[in-house]
Amino acid sequence: MREFLIGVCPAALWLIAAIELVIMLLALKGSGKGKKPLHLLTGLVCFGLFYDALIIALGSRLGEGAAFMFLSRLRFVFHGALIPLLFAICAYALDLGKTWKTIVWIFTGVLIVLGVAEGFATDLSVQQVAGVLRCTSGEGTPGWAKAVSSVLSYGTVVPLIIAGIVVWIRQKTPALFLAGFLMFAFSALGPATGNFDLIFFISMFGEVCMALFFLIYAKQKEK
Repeated sequence: MREFLIGVCPAALWLIAAIELVIMLLALKGSGKGKKPLHLLTGLVCFGLFYDALIIALGSRLGEGAAFMFLSRLRFVFHGALIPLLFAICAYALDLGKTWKTIVWIFTGVLIVLGVAEGFATDLSVQQVAGVLRCTSGEGTPGWAKAVSSVLSYGTVVPLIIAGIVVWIRQKTPALFLAGFLMFAFSALGPATGNFDLIFFISMFGEVCMALFFLIYAKQKEK
């Protein structure tokens, strides 16, 4: 399985980026100029996922240089700015009242600020694996930035799964739960199989599933 993943990785990244681009465009098209917040939020999250996959796919072609480092820096910044929107998605899915939505948005805003700061503060370390050139967080990354990165990477999925279970019970649809669960499952698959250097690639399949089920749920919720 490992050799298969390594072999298909470069081509699969382009396919993943293309799928996420399509989902992003469908979500933004269905947002009704912001009148359908779940569509809009899905589109924004998908933009971050699409950009991440695209730059990693381009890495080996760009080579180590100023353009590659700049575009890779934006990968981290966009990740920090857009992943916190998962909390807002949960708030709208759960039909929280105005007060609670405001609280969630304030919390989300704080995380966005911290996430953007983390993106700029991260020490970029170039890594090559499976024929792919990408930047990772290096040893020079401050401790606080690593903590923020961990919260954004792992602390957003569990609330999403919990919200998905509540939505499944109340609204009789498993779409939101599947978005969180599949993201969690694919993220855990890399470490579980000992493929620590391929976590970034394996987890991308979870990101595609998450984006797809976000769109499915948004269409069900905002008919």
